[in-house]
Amino acid sequence: MDLATLLEALRTGQDIPSTPATTGHALWLTRNASGNTALHVAARNGRLQHIPPELLTPEFFTIKNQAGYTPLHRAFEYGAAPSALPPRLLLHDLLAVTSNAGFSSYHIAAAHGHLTLLSHSILTPELLTIRTHLGNTFLHEAAETGQLEAIPPVFLNTAAFALANLTGETPLHTAALNGHLAQIPRALLTREALLTRTSAGDTVLHAAALARHLDHIPPEHLVHDTLVLASKAGFTVLHAAAETGQLRAIPRSALTSELLATRNDHGDSPLHAAAAGGHVDQIPVALLSPELLAQRNYDGLTPIDVARHAGHQSQIPEHLYPRETGILARLGAALGLRKTR
Repeated sequence: MDLATLLEALRTGQDIPSTPATTGHALWLTRNASGNTALHVAARNGRLQHIPPELLTPEFFTIKNQAGYTPLHRAFEYGAAPSALPPRLLLHDLLAVTSNAGFSSYHIAAAHGHLTLLSHSILTPELLTIRTHLGNTFLHEAAETGQLEAIPPVFLNTAAFALANLTGETPLHTAALNGHLAQIPRALLTREALLTRTSAGDTVLHAAALARHLDHIPPEHLVHDTLVLASKAGFTVLHAAAETGQLRAIPRSALTSELLATRNDHGDSPLHAAAAGGHVDQIPVALLSPELLAQRNYDGLTPIDVARHAGHQSQIPEHLYPRETGILARLGAALGLRKTR
């Protein structure tokens, strides 16, 4: 049996032909073009039981492929049963070995919802000091893949979820951006935590609004002073919500004509943003007025102009058009004209 045959059998679940011990061991440790051994492939495909017992040692299970991943990394990617790995392979020093990008077995296990396979005695807060090259803790990985519900209770605290990576992104930001904020206990979604900013000035509220999951934010935190917070690019939470169609997640009591008149650094009001995204219909009609619709941004465009350019003009009730604008719009439509920037 050659290496290609062995790897194919491991990947497809075929029976593994028996080989003499000496020849077999050498074959299991032979690398392919990516630096993977048969140990890596067996671990990644849940075939640990086919590995010769004498190869289930720290020496062999910390062999790295070209990307720096070990068979132990791969075992936690698959979610191998603890019984398939002898205790000598479940030591912290081995689990903390990192890939070229800084991923430990803890990161891999968290990303795939397999941290619970480890003994609680090894799952201590000190593990949060192990960071990838981007500064991510394993909580960031679980937040990105939606595996936060598999995180042991010892890590479910405000201090752990306040740890930021190199861009200032906390696990809360990561969860919000990927639509998994609802997996985090509500007690951790405090005002202070939600208003933590990244290096770009984005709060968790910005992230949730941009990802179209503002409904995952407790409504008591969606109030005037949080909705007008601007990122470094000048975009407020309200503008992001208006453009992505998240205005219905904002309590009606928080939406006012004054709030809708807020300008960002480009002179756009939330109405401009809603018009661009086709979400003007989410704004209560009682809050719309010809005056708001006549506001011009720094490019000289009104929300009506923006809606027309984006093909959403039908969302704006005609009786709210400023009289002159309404007449000109109807005339332009009759003549087949289109206003350009």
